[in-house]
Amino acid sequence: MNDTLLPEGELTLRTLAMPGDANPAGDIFGGWVMAQMDLAAGIRAGERARGRVVTAAVKEMAFQRPVKIGDTLSIYTQIDRIGRTSITLKVEAWANRSRRGLLEKVTDGLFIMVAMDDDGKPTEVPAEA
Repeated sequence: MNDTLLPEGELTLRTLAMPGDANPAGDIFGGWVMAQMDLAAGIRAGERARGRVVTAAVKEMAFQRPVKIGDTLSIYTQIDRIGRTSITLKVEAWANRSRRGLLEKVTDGLFIMVAMDDDGKPTEVPAEA
């Protein structure tokens, strides 16, 4: 996806990696990072769908660097494709290592979200206004 030195997409979520999110070595669990990415994808897709969305799939995701306690994790999202009921987003996770003044990409992936109606059935993504 993005091999540049700067994030691509819109900053959608920022959070602080805390000791409770880490393993004994001080690395943040990958599942916690993935959960933050899923939250950001849900925020962005929900705004675009103007309603409820659910995660249908996550594709092409590999961790490149660890997140450490005290890092600020920034999640960037970019809508890649809009289907009839689905929205595919490119999602990037970046760690701001404030102690060292570094911004490093941790991972990225494709998240496929599906718009849902009030009855929990897939519904059409509205045309952009």
